Amino acid sequence: MTATSDPPRRLHALVPCGGVGERAGTSLPKQYAPLAGQPLVCHTLAALRAVPQLAATLVVISPDDHHFEALVPADAFDRRWLARVGGPTRAATVTQGLVALRERGARDHDWVLVHDAARCLLRPAWVERLIAACADDAVGGLLALPLSDTLKRDDGDGRVRETVPRQGLWAAQTPQMFRLGLLQQALAHAGAQVTDEASAIEALGHRPRLVVGDWENLKITWPADFGLAERLLATR
Repeated sequence: MTATSDPPRRLHALVPCGGVGERAGTSLPKQYAPLAGQPLVCHTLAALRAVPQLAATLVVISPDDHHFEALVPADAFDRRWLARVGGPTRAATVTQGLVALRERGARDHDWVLVHDAARCLLRPAWVERLIAACADDAVGGLLALPLSDTLKRDDGDGRVRETVPRQGLWAAQTPQMFRLGLLQQALAHAGAQVTDEASAIEALGHRPRLVVGDWENLKITWPADFGLAERLLATR
């Protein structure tokens, strides 16, 4: 009698793309704002498309989003992997995206790499570094950077209340890589207020692996970030 092996674990990327980006000061949601001649999200999708380990990338947009299909060229993204199921929060959007991945054949033990649409300077090598570090991990992990700046907590009135020790502190980035079944369970347990997937995993008592990212993997948030991103793209 021959032993049967477990089915291989596939890797999928999931890009929540339903935010409005009010702080970015753009007329469109920031993921569609022009950057170096393309909508910002096109740079994000191009980087993920260049990662050979990924079986597919699912983009999750709001049900009333009319920008994606109008602005993202048809040859830049497979429309079969566009899900109009985004919710009012990031956690809700990712949760619905996981359901959509299941509908497309993903299983509990498959890996999901959740990546911010606004982290458009992503490099495939950073994603491959995360995959290599977490592929055999019992929990999963995320790209992050150890903090180097001195941190101050304010008093609510524009003055310093205290200096916060930076030892052991990291700034979370994305992608964040977890198994689909565990991530669904974690998000259901944590509720809608979690701001990243790792916090939901932590709330279940797990300890995600920290994988060193890169300072260029910045999240476009403020108007000045567009100029910085343009300059960095021009040097590549």
